[in-house]
Amino acid sequence: MLISLRSQLNEVVNGNSSVPSKLFHSLVLIMVLVALVSFSLDTVGSMTPEQERTLEIVELFCVGFFTLEYLLRIWVAQSRFKYLFSFHGIIDFITIAPFYIALGFDHRPLRALRLLRVFAVLKLLRYSVSLDRMVRAFHIGKGELGLFLGLSVFVIYLAAVGIYYFESTAQPDSFSSIPASLWWAVVTLTTVGYGDMYPITAGGRSFTFIILFVGLGLVAVPAGIISSALSEARRQEEDVGDRQ
Repeated sequence: MLISLRSQLNEVVNGNSSVPSKLFHSLVLIMVLVALVSFSLDTVGSMTPEQERTLEIVELFCVGFFTLEYLLRIWVAQSRFKYLFSFHGIIDFITIAPFYIALGFDHRPLRALRLLRVFAVLKLLRYSVSLDRMVRAFHIGKGELGLFLGLSVFVIYLAAVGIYYFESTAQPDSFSSIPASLWWAVVTLTTVGYGDMYPITAGGRSFTFIILFVGLGLVAVPAGIISSALSEARRQEEDVGDRQ
């Protein structure tokens, strides 16, 4: 009896073809949207006590629903350990954890934990082929992206060192140290360029010109890696479809 019930619930929770499973997935999507709207409205400072109370009730309802969903997924999972430490399992946990951690404590110091509720939007990855493909693309290209990240950190550090030695004498307040120069290196290499720190010496300006070109490459390279990985993810999907 229990095995049969578990099998039926597994089809509802993890299936995508039956009417009950489609209704369940639609309900999850609606609850995610409700949770995000509630989270946004919670930041409005001019709400009446009645409105705040309504938001609290909505939040309790969302947490209760996501908790039930989480426990249900644990129960129907073929490998509970695998689900608990999977991407989706961690997201399901993070979505509800802040509420239970804050229980019985002063909410003000723990208010930052409520920001984790925004991760509820990642629950939508279960129901979007395109988003799922993007996740697999990052998995496919993780080696290249990891190498690129390491090289980027190294280049940012070199840029901070270079601009420090060019500008520290002329602008001791802005470029007081290499760590202080890291901000300039980051905004320049990412081509953001806030303008709060800029070179005034000839050497610093020439160095910045070179760094700007390097920054264009830093922006373009990950886009190429992800684009290639997305093509590979799509090809794998087509291969699976052909075999079926």
